[in-house]
Amino acid sequence: MADGQTLVTPLHFEELYQAEWTELEGLLDQLLRRKNTPRGAAAIQGERVAVLYRRACEHLALARARSYPAYLLNQLERLTADAHQVIYQRREFGVAKIRHFLNVDFPVTVRANAGYLWLAAALFYIPGIVIGWLMYQRPELILSVVDATTAASFEQMYSESAKAVGREAQGDWVMFGFYIRHNIGIAFQCFAGGLFAGIGSLFYLIYNGALIGAVAGYLTERGHGAIFWAFVATHSAFELTAIVLSGAAGLKIGHSLVMPGRLTRMQSLVEATRNCTPIVAGAAGMLLVAAALEAFWSSASWLPHLVKYGVAAGCWIGVVSYLCFQGRSAS
Repeated sequence: MADGQTLVTPLHFEELYQAEWTELEGLLDQLLRRKNTPRGAAAIQGERVAVLYRRACEHLALARARSYPAYLLNQLERLTADAHQVIYQRREFGVAKIRHFLNVDFPVTVRANAGYLWLAAALFYIPGIVIGWLMYQRPELILSVVDATTAASFEQMYSESAKAVGREAQGDWVMFGFYIRHNIGIAFQCFAGGLFAGIGSLFYLIYNGALIGAVAGYLTERGHGAIFWAFVATHSAFELTAIVLSGAAGLKIGHSLVMPGRLTRMQSLVEATRNCTPIVAGAAGMLLVAAALEAFWSSASWLPHLVKYGVAAGCWIGVVSYLCFQGRSAS
């Protein structure tokens, strides 16, 4: 988008894009009033409406993230809602709505809240890396994180004997359900913790990052790194990213309560929650993908580690590229 500056006043923002909003509003009015438009002209007009609609969605996400005045948010919300109804009124059995969410709403909203995302990533990954390195240097410190029985169970889980035994297909489905419950539980903590002025989100991001790092460092030092890293490499692209996204949404919720700006705290909370909805929904979808990969792919002991690492690299590149570039307007 042309609006790349961090300090853009609402008035300047409105001046930059008012022409596009007016054009979109005019095209929507034409589509609603003109029923006998030639097929070729309607197709061209429809393409332009789609482009302007996508840009208006980005403008709305930015306006929400920057806490622009209510009149500007209301104008963009009404405009995007009208455009959505016109574009999808004929065929919307759920598929078109999901496609638009994946192609536009989710990635655009994530980028509009990039500040919260970077903060959540730092809170999650930095403690994980630091604690992981510390555990690798002094593995006996694992007992300050988990008890001896839990530490022994981690070693058993990623030992060569456990790899050789494997598990049956029925066990994969059981673990699939377990992973869904476990992953969503962690993500919920990171998001819902935002209701406590963001302190809960901050705590759970640091805690879970440190715990994951501690286990990784300990198992690597104990000689189980090959099996452990091959197991977690692929599904972690979706699972860890979803946890960070949930934490980012929680931090935004907390910020809306601590610094509501011109709104009341309740109004600020409602606005922040509405803005975070695509992020939370997208993170939930990523956790389902992560659970499926963890249960049916990561646990496949017959797959060579090199294959798993190759697929993991593709997943990480895909997730990062999707969040960074998907849904951007054509320049």
